[in-house]
Amino acid sequence: MPGDSRPAEVQVDTYRRGPARTRVTRVTTGANTGRSFVLVAGIGVASTYFEFLAPLLAEKGEVYALDLPGFGGVPASGEHPTAEFFADQVEGVLDHYGLTDPVLIGHSMGTQVVTEVLARRHGLSHAVLVSPVVDESEATAPLQAVRFVQSTVRESMHIALLAVSAYLLCGFLYFFEALPHMLRYRISERIALGRTTVLLVRGEYDRPSPRRLHSRLVARAHAARRWEIEGAAHCVVNSHAVGVARLTMRHVRDELAPKGRMPAADAVVPPAAHADVRMVLGAMASRVAEWISAARKDEDGVERAKARHARVLWDAYRPSR
Repeated sequence: MPGDSRPAEVQVDTYRRGPARTRVTRVTTGANTGRSFVLVAGIGVASTYFEFLAPLLAEKGEVYALDLPGFGGVPASGEHPTAEFFADQVEGVLDHYGLTDPVLIGHSMGTQVVTEVLARRHGLSHAVLVSPVVDESEATAPLQAVRFVQSTVRESMHIALLAVSAYLLCGFLYFFEALPHMLRYRISERIALGRTTVLLVRGEYDRPSPRRLHSRLVARAHAARRWEIEGAAHCVVNSHAVGVARLTMRHVRDELAPKGRMPAADAVVPPAAHADVRMVLGAMASRVAEWISAARKDEDGVERAKARHARVLWDAYRPSR
């Protein structure tokens, strides 16, 4: 982690567009480089996946991590959960906060949502698609399930717990309502409509996001770079958040080569400098409190829990004095 990191401040808002609600977790350290970052998670999961990436990016600008309708304990709106519907919510957030040229970062199904926004808004200069899905040649539920299992065996228990808690908040009915739309979305076709410079990132063992899909996306995008992170799987955005943040900032500055491979040692989230039983219990307690508050639709409780978790991470990773 950066040696000069400042503790991140967390604020949670709710953006409403008709009957739909989107939870917006704003993370800032006071840095103002003229760029902001909008983070969109994948199917069924929540903005908690960005627990390491968000504060790293907040060193460079304000971060807006989204829980879209139906995810992270946010109520479903009754609308069909398509990439187009979710893109409407993202565009609404951009307009509501006056974000004219943010860096959009999508993970997994979130890359479909970001791609849909890019197809509509040609004024956005940079975006990052981490672990884009779905490879059109494997767009069936059974085959995608196999690919996710193949990737999951490479993930940590921490990520597994994040995923399980998020899926419980989402609910399996809504997950399976969104799944067919994710499988039908043709990201290779829609990416051709954008005019943004895109960075594609995948983990070495990211089976749901194969290299052939990245090759197809690079070929069809207006302008694109592709990078792979060694040792990472599908949840590279969490386990290797340091690498994703570094690649993102080099991409935004147009300092990144068109193609490359980052060693795991340069990308993985390091062990906490001040880890002990108290820190672990504090992190677990704040996450449980967030989960319970989200299940109860207590947005004030969600905000308090997210702020506590950010403080726990800061205490754990702060530079030694």
